[in-house]
Amino acid sequence: MSLQRMASLVAFFVLGAASFSLCAQSLIQPSAANPAAISVDGFVPAFLPESANSTAAVPFAQPAPQPAAGAFDRTLNFDAAIAAAATTEVLFKAPRKHLADFAMRLRDIRYRRGGHEPSTGFDCSGFVHYVYHQTFGLDLPFDAPGQFVRGETVARDAMKTGDLVFFGNGKRIQHVGIYLDNGRFIHSPSPGKHVRVDRIDSPYWAKRFAGAKRPDAIS
Repeated sequence: MSLQRMASLVAFFVLGAASFSLCAQSLIQPSAANPAAISVDGFVPAFLPESANSTAAVPFAQPAPQPAAGAFDRTLNFDAAIAAAATTEVLFKAPRKHLADFAMRLRDIRYRRGGHEPSTGFDCSGFVHYVYHQTFGLDLPFDAPGQFVRGETVARDAMKTGDLVFFGNGKRIQHVGIYLDNGRFIHSPSPGKHVRVDRIDSPYWAKRFAGAKRPDAIS
């Protein structure tokens, strides 16, 4: 082998060894131009503790304190009481008041036998039918005896706003109105008269009082 060829082989092995050394060092040490190039901070979940080389300890989450015995039951009872009060206000007091206010707007509409519209006039049962249909969407019968057999019977001293009050002679139901409060009721009385408010305990109506009913819509 010539001296020139041997010199070329020696130079090749020397340069190759130097290149390998430089590559190994670049894998072990970060580049000075970009020291954060191999940072793994973005890949470590935040809830994990730091490495053993760090002196800062990451505290673990403490369990939430448990309520004292009986506290949960008291909370439920309190919520139930509030819900019951709200339900009573929404489902009973407000609708009954709305019904009474609506009926009062119809005062002075004239009586008309068989009438059940404001534009033509009301008879007693037509008035009751119209008020309940407009406020509750309830279709009561168009006659007083038919309305009397609907709903829950109510004692005279337990009547509430919106209950129906009936009048008659003996066992025959002849008239109906809507109870307001404090012994007052609103009705369409008779031919030649208009929708008005009267008292149940007045001599004429007291001796004709036949009972009270509570329609299903407000029971």
